[in-house]
Amino acid sequence: MTPAPGAINRWVLAARPRTLPAAVVPVGVGAALVRPETINWLNTALAAAVALLLQIGTNYANDYSDGVRGTDEQRVGPFRLTASKLVPARWVKIAAFACFALAAVAGLGLAARTSWWLIALGASAILAGYLYTGGPKPYGYLGLGELFVLLYFGLLATVGTAYVQHRQVIGAAWWIGLATGAMACALLEANNLRDVLGDVAAGKRTLAARLGRERGAWLFVACVALVAIGLAAGGEPIVALVALVAYVPGVRMAFSPRRGRELLALLQSSSRVQLALGALLIVVYVATR
Repeated sequence: MTPAPGAINRWVLAARPRTLPAAVVPVGVGAALVRPETINWLNTALAAAVALLLQIGTNYANDYSDGVRGTDEQRVGPFRLTASKLVPARWVKIAAFACFALAAVAGLGLAARTSWWLIALGASAILAGYLYTGGPKPYGYLGLGELFVLLYFGLLATVGTAYVQHRQVIGAAWWIGLATGAMACALLEANNLRDVLGDVAAGKRTLAARLGRERGAWLFVACVALVAIGLAAGGEPIVALVALVAYVPGVRMAFSPRRGRELLALLQSSSRVQLALGALLIVVYVATR
């Protein structure tokens, strides 16, 4: 039997570190879209704080909501606080809202320095984070998770970070935002393919759960294709080719007979590819801007 994680480590694990590239990559790439010598570092730091706190808050909110609903009773993925019963559910809920509140504070600071319109976008992002698995009709249970991930962890994060540099956005930011959003969706699909059996049993109707383990693998391929399309259309065809090659091991795992815990490697692989592609884009932009 695996020993329970320590008091601090359990919170770290429940924050799901492998999902955090979905927050930091679009911010880093969005900032790098401008000339390096003109990057507004304080605004970038605030944008990164907002993105990371929203991601961690969403992960804790997901932990709480799935735990109290019983969705995690047959969990095969990473450690969960609520389902493990090592931490009272209300503490997990408080932690989620604390992260959302800190994200709001950072967002207010960013809005004060750039545009007050960011408050409305930030508020919608917090609602999206909570309602993913929270509320009376969580959209994550309806197969809409990919749409919101593409929007908030791709287009909004990338274009928004590019905008807060000098309050203007270059056209390529939208295509690159599509690419970073698709990377985040690939990470989500890796997670959902792993949890297909448990989600079906719990009534959580993600797109992967609706299609089933075998056909759901094509969702991962679709995400990879969107990554390449966004990069190529955004003026980075070489990086698009690198992305296709980098995702080959993940595609093979998606179409393999692996199920449940055996697919944890797909989540790990997707996370590493997302970080690597984000770093490559930043290097390319720094070298060519």
